[in-house]
Amino acid sequence: MKMKRTVRVMLTAILILAVSVPVFAADKIYSSATPDQWMPQKYTGFRYNHDPMQDPRAAKDIIVDENAIYGYSPNPDSERLGEYASYDWSNPSVVWKARQNRMKYLEQDAVLYQTLAVCNAQGKSIEETARQVSRMRNVIRLQSYENDPVGLSKVRASNLKTYGNEEGPTADSLYKKYGSWEKVLQKAFSTNHGMDACLGLYDDNYLRYAVLGEM
Repeated sequence: MKMKRTVRVMLTAILILAVSVPVFAADKIYSSATPDQWMPQKYTGFRYNHDPMQDPRAAKDIIVDENAIYGYSPNPDSERLGEYASYDWSNPSVVWKARQNRMKYLEQDAVLYQTLAVCNAQGKSIEETARQVSRMRNVIRLQSYENDPVGLSKVRASNLKTYGNEEGPTADSLYKKYGSWEKVLQKAFSTNHGMDACLGLYDDNYLRYAVLGEM
């Protein structure tokens, strides 16, 4: 009963979030701009409504960078995002491409909602559900880089460094870390706050962080 209630509450919260908040409600500065029209933050004065540096999950992976398009770039010393510090975050075309890839990846999370709903309908245990959704999350993440071999190489390297597995964290490794299948399931729906900040998506995903208890 507790498992079903946990899954139902999580599914309801995520679905409410998905349908009530415009996904990636393009920021005013870049909503109609082409890649070559973008400029670094020091020229546009771009600011988030919510400061990523006040968010420990974001602050540990990024640095303030006025030369970056959105004012932040990955911290070279970050265990998770250090692999991406070599990107030119002041280059409009580079950031635009990375932003499109990340938006595609996050939009594909709809598959995770569907998987969670199916598992719940089938009466699967919280462990079975967490394993299936977690595995699907890894597949979606890698597929989002199908047209970006350099990015795919970097994310695989980052996964290997962070999780000891190029495909991403396994359900077993997450369970070992958090000691709860509910937490493993929850982590499948989380997103890296720091990368969102670097790509102009922090405010768009802020409510998602709150729903998942990450703020």
